[in-house]
Amino acid sequence: MNSIPLTKHGANLLKKELNYLKKSERPSVISQISEARAHGDLSENTEYSAAKERQSFIEGRIADIENKLNNALIIDPLNLDAEGRVVFASTVDLENLETNEKVTYQIVGVDEANIKESKISITSPIARALIGKISGDIIFFKSPLGLQEYKIIKVSYI
Repeated sequence: MNSIPLTKHGANLLKKELNYLKKSERPSVISQISEARAHGDLSENTEYSAAKERQSFIEGRIADIENKLNNALIIDPLNLDAEGRVVFASTVDLENLETNEKVTYQIVGVDEANIKESKISITSPIARALIGKISGDIIFFKSPLGLQEYKIIKVSYI
C-alpha cells in the first residue's frame, strides 16, 4: 500500500474522529441493536435494520481511518525545508492575474481538504500546478471557469 500524506493537524483530526467512533458511536449503536432485538421479530423491525446499517457505516469508517493512519506519512509543515519550493503541507499566497484577487491555500491530504479553511487537496488541479514551483512563478491550470493563471507571491511552511 502506498503511503498516504497527512499533515500533523490532519492526522490528529483523524485520531480524534477514530476515538469518538470507538468510544461513543460504536457502543451507542450496539446498545440500539440490543434494544431493537428485544422487540422481537427482526424481519419487520425498522429500528433493528437502521441500527445495523448505522453499525456497518461506523465499522467501515473505523476501518478506513485505521488504514489511513497505519499508512500515513505525517508531515509537519514547521519541519519542512523545501528551499522555498511548494511542497505538500506548504502554504502558498497567490494572485489571480486576471482579477488581481489574492488567495492563500495550504496543500493538504484528500481527507483534510476544506476550501472554507483555505486547505486544498494535493490532488486538486491547482495544487498539482503549484508543486515544485517557487515565489514569482506563474502557474496555469484548468478549473470549471476555464484556464486560470496565478502568480505565486509567497511560499511558507507554517
